[in-house]
Amino acid sequence: MMKKIATLLTMVTVAMIAVAQMANPVTFTSQLKTTNGSSEGEIVFTGKIDKGWHVYSTNLGDAGPTEASITFHKKDGVEPVGKLKAVGKEISQFDEMFGAKLRYFENNVQFVQKVKFTKPNYDIDADLEYGACNDQSCLPPSSVSLKKAGKSPAVDGEADKNKEEENKAKAEAEAKAKADSLAALAADSAAMGAPVDSAALAALDHDALWKPVVGDIQAIDGTAGGSSSRSLWWIFLMGLLGGLVALFTPCVWPIIPMTVSFFLKRAKNDKKKGIKDAITYGISIVVIYLLLGLIVTAIFGPSALNALSTNAVFNIFLCLLLVVFALSFFGMFEIKLPSKWSNAVDNKASTTSGLLSIFLMAFTLVLVSFSCTGPIIGFLLVDFATSGNFWGPAIGMLGFALALALPFTLFALFPSWLKSAPKSGGWMNILKVTLGFIELAFACKFFSVADLAYGWHLMDREVFLCLWIVIFGLLGLYLIGKLKFQSDIVMPGDETKPMPVICIMGGLISIAFAIYMIPGLWGAPCKAVSAFAPPMNTQDFNLNTKEVRAAYTDYEQGMAAAAAAGKPVFLDFTGFGCVNCRKMEAAVWTDPSVADKLNKDYVLISLFVDDKRPLPEPIEVTEATGEKRTLRTIGDKWSYLQRYKFGSNTQPFYVCVDPQGNALSGSFSYKEDVPAFLDFLDGGLTKFRQ
Repeated sequence: MMKKIATLLTMVTVAMIAVAQMANPVTFTSQLKTTNGSSEGEIVFTGKIDKGWHVYSTNLGDAGPTEASITFHKKDGVEPVGKLKAVGKEISQFDEMFGAKLRYFENNVQFVQKVKFTKPNYDIDADLEYGACNDQSCLPPSSVSLKKAGKSPAVDGEADKNKEEENKAKAEAEAKAKADSLAALAADSAAMGAPVDSAALAALDHDALWKPVVGDIQAIDGTAGGSSSRSLWWIFLMGLLGGLVALFTPCVWPIIPMTVSFFLKRAKNDKKKGIKDAITYGISIVVIYLLLGLIVTAIFGPSALNALSTNAVFNIFLCLLLVVFALSFFGMFEIKLPSKWSNAVDNKASTTSGLLSIFLMAFTLVLVSFSCTGPIIGFLLVDFATSGNFWGPAIGMLGFALALALPFTLFALFPSWLKSAPKSGGWMNILKVTLGFIELAFACKFFSVADLAYGWHLMDREVFLCLWIVIFGLLGLYLIGKLKFQSDIVMPGDETKPMPVICIMGGLISIAFAIYMIPGLWGAPCKAVSAFAPPMNTQDFNLNTKEVRAAYTDYEQGMAAAAAAGKPVFLDFTGFGCVNCRKMEAAVWTDPSVADKLNKDYVLISLFVDDKRPLPEPIEVTEATGEKRTLRTIGDKWSYLQRYKFGSNTQPFYVCVDPQGNALSGSFSYKEDVPAFLDFLDGGLTKFRQ
């Protein structure tokens, strides 16, 4: 088991290979499965996914990335039964940008659509549209088609006219809603830039605008990217940190010298045996907590808890659980396991010998210290189990146990260190109360997850910030001695006892952090809390109007405007569901120097490769591979432009061109590096002016 865990840890530390300019990480095949004598069949799309990439599941909502969906262009003699279903090991992970859980698949996936045959002969033309991403970039919406015609194995005799009329009425209602939505989008798009004179559009050399510049881009390309992921190493380190915190609680720290002294006295004439027993005791603690993590993995696994992670009841339960833990740390009550459990284990340890007795003594420690370690373990297990990593709980508990067991081993090896170890005292209660405030802060986070997922708007960004400002402000007052809990006052006169210097410094930091968040109530970014707070679009009152918006979302119109203005063009290939695109816009585009260049020196054109508005007429094109494809939407057109002209199909993808479509510089992808982005813009300007 340890060998497998070590192998997994090694695998996740290997750096991700940079995405090639023309990525093809997902391959799909399609088939129609039928059974003789049955009027039902299945359209099955089977996908193989390269390592490091993932394909999104179905029913993610309009605000998320491209979800898997099926579109029937022709379905003569067949009717869909139910909705498109995803088959495979689904992973669910909360995404801060969209404020919701995103579900996806790695390695392989199947999408299945059941159908029933209503005529003796059938003719099917259907497309599966899907989205694929890795930690650095996303592919534009891709599709795989199924075209099949033949004789039906059997005909459903129960298909009636009422069903057809119902489907017809539903289709008409959906078409009207879609038309209204598209009309609104068109009006919004038109308002984003000044109208372009028809003569300027007519003067464009369309062949030159679409002429491939792949060779030029590759010759001067300087793209770079970064990746970040919650690996098993991250989980291990968080578990280690949690163990170190638990180590200094009043339920654990005072036990260390007593336990080590017991083992050393137990073998007065054989010091090596005492040290060996103490080391065995530490290993037993590791084994107990590791088994706890493995049990959570076996019973729940990441998928089971992830399925509940955006459930309102589940997240509110976690919120209330953390509030209870916080109140326990504040001294309102004490969480204890039944005393008969620890007494029974302790008695068993006294009546046995050898390794079993030492293991039972370690188990007694786990039970006795639960009032302090329980809230920490509970919080860590929830976080690890919902990390999307199968081994998360086990690896996290391994780190926690190592930190907890290490002092028993070290003090057994070096008994003289016990004399210089800090003594138990009031500082341990200060640590517990501090943890209580932190538990309260994270309780807000769990409630926010449920609020975002269900759209209640009970904890929008300003409400969340208000609560955090109060929590960390009170924590600061506590640490500098201006706020006292009943558990802090042990003897008369303690209420006037000054706080240690390190606590005062921590209190000042906490107060400064609370003050730092105050401008966020008026729209300041507060990037230090952006990973926890709800997204900016949930804030009702926002004075921050500084943003960079594209003047044009149409390639030809934007190029005509650039020709008329005599400016270079900044092409932004993006997507409504592109997370890293939003990160670049929030972290890089908003920099004053970058915003000034994009607004004044360039004509900014944003082309959304997942724009679902239909083209006036479908366009038949031939890919570089020789494969023929039909472009049906505006997004299809811009995606094809990116592949055909620039030899890339991932987003975000930025390139500077002149009004004739010639490349001025290489390309730039996801990299939150303002100086590098400015160099990229300056390079395009310099080439244009020359």
